[in-house]
Amino acid sequence: MFSGLLIILLPLVAGYLIPLRHPSVLKLITRLLSWIVYVILFFMGISLAFLDNLSSNLLSILHYAVVSVVVILLCNIAALMWLEQKMPWRHQHRQEKLPSRVAMAMESLQLCGVVLIGFLIGLSGLSFLQHATEASEYTLIFLLFLIGIQLRNNGMTLRQIVLNRRGMIVAVVVTASSLAGGVINAFILDLPLKTGLAMASGFGWYSLSGILMTESFGPVIGSAAFFNDLSRELLAIMLIPGLVRRSRSTALGLCGATSMDFTLPVLQRSGGVEIVPAAIVHGFVLSLLVPVLIAPLLGLKHSAPSLCPRRWYSPRPGAHRPGLDLYLRGGSPPRPNLR
Repeated sequence: MFSGLLIILLPLVAGYLIPLRHPSVLKLITRLLSWIVYVILFFMGISLAFLDNLSSNLLSILHYAVVSVVVILLCNIAALMWLEQKMPWRHQHRQEKLPSRVAMAMESLQLCGVVLIGFLIGLSGLSFLQHATEASEYTLIFLLFLIGIQLRNNGMTLRQIVLNRRGMIVAVVVTASSLAGGVINAFILDLPLKTGLAMASGFGWYSLSGILMTESFGPVIGSAAFFNDLSRELLAIMLIPGLVRRSRSTALGLCGATSMDFTLPVLQRSGGVEIVPAAIVHGFVLSLLVPVLIAPLLGLKHSAPSLCPRRWYSPRPGAHRPGLDLYLRGGSPPRPNLR
């Protein structure tokens, strides 16, 4: 458990300890993060192509993703509507003209396209593609390191985070209601409780949650987590303008971790500049919570068999890593056996 936790948190903490003063370097890191996400999602698509009984597994991915996003968002909306009734968010903003939501949605769909390209290339069965999983593990460590640097140098202090009461409260409500949705999903989908909770702990950060889940539970659950969180972002983009008039807390909470970046322009145009500090704090807190919540759950996964029953990180010298080689050596069942 602890080794799995450390391998995720150590590069994140190491990056957070590095202060940067050059805007050009920070811009380069931001650009690198964008490209690295595409690379890892490409590897995810390749590993998905190596699954046995592919058609039945694709149906499983769709089933898991649809049920998860519906249940989690319903739990979020119910809790956030309750929060809005108990603690109304007073404002005097008149909604501005919105940016093109279609264009922003297409940008998210490009990520799905990268997974699809990797999947199609993986169908070729070329031998060197068997190393895609191991390459994605090292790329993931580098990604976490850069994310740590970015979080440290985003200009926010701990004082600013603590003082924004609304952003913190919404983040807490989203976290609690998402985990409740994860418990319900585990029951409905007949998954181990820790798997349901891990799938609910992405908060819309599909580029990280999907990768972590793939490395630990295999491409089926990882892909389901990816599409679950990506769907959250797409739905938030479409729902924000209507929700912000009735419940600003709900509009903010549905964005999840993306409220500090991707969905921030829509929030600002719909809710005014006064919603921006709360949105940044809300997204920042949830972004920090994603690896903190997921890592212990992934560390506990070895207590029950899964698609990838071996830990993706092992301190034993010469230990094999799970992934494509596991699927090639031994067949997987027609449906994922996660119990």
